[in-house]
Amino acid sequence: MKIIVPIKQVPETSNVKMDPETGTVIRAGVETVVNPLDLYALETALRLKEQHGGTVTALSMGPPQAVKALKEAVAMGCDDAVLVSDRKFGGSDTWATSYTLAQAVKKIGDYDLIIAGERATDGDTAQVGPGIASWLDIPVATYVARIETVKDKHIVLERLVEDGYQILSLPLPCLMTVVKEIAAPRLPTLGGKIRARELTIPVFSTENMELEPAALGLKGSPTKVVKIDTPKVTRGGKVVRAGDDEAVVSAVDELMSFLEAKGIV
Repeated sequence: MKIIVPIKQVPETSNVKMDPETGTVIRAGVETVVNPLDLYALETALRLKEQHGGTVTALSMGPPQAVKALKEAVAMGCDDAVLVSDRKFGGSDTWATSYTLAQAVKKIGDYDLIIAGERATDGDTAQVGPGIASWLDIPVATYVARIETVKDKHIVLERLVEDGYQILSLPLPCLMTVVKEIAAPRLPTLGGKIRARELTIPVFSTENMELEPAALGLKGSPTKVVKIDTPKVTRGGKVVRAGDDEAVVSAVDELMSFLEAKGIV
């Protein structure tokens, strides 16, 4: 079984900053990590490899420093990795990103399964995984919580829905996005770290991929952020201290008056 896992390098949650001019995430000079939800996809792929044999390839689109995320995936147990990187990809929305990644999958070649995380913590759209499946014209299952069987070129799985679980059987090749419930991610091993350090990761770019120039980057993105506002939290409240029974009664009366004035009660 040949499995491809798209992963993303994201800013640490506390360090997310946006460029007010382009509406894109500022990545330069910001500490980054592997998207936490992608770790569940990696673990799922590695377990399938252990059960059924085959290979796992980590795939990431980003600036050159995204190679760090790919090497972490290799340290966890992936067999190889591919970086999709080119300045012309900069500013891609989910449409342009999924298109570019789908073309990278085609360049990698034969595959049986693509496993993606539920969403990325910086964009929080959950659109790239299904978008890749759409460009590749393959079946897709989202919010997968458990894999039951892989047999006869089909995968049977359970996906999380509003009122429980839905059991699906998908023909291979297909794509699925997974939720945290599916598995606990393993830690990188010392041997894996050594292999990752020595591994040369190929780079796919506009120079060696078949791409439509008009579909790339900011210009190829039909959705754009037009305005960014930082929420302002104001706390002009009043503190009422109730040190005895009489003060408690007074505090309750004052609270009720406040709620009535606001039309809450």
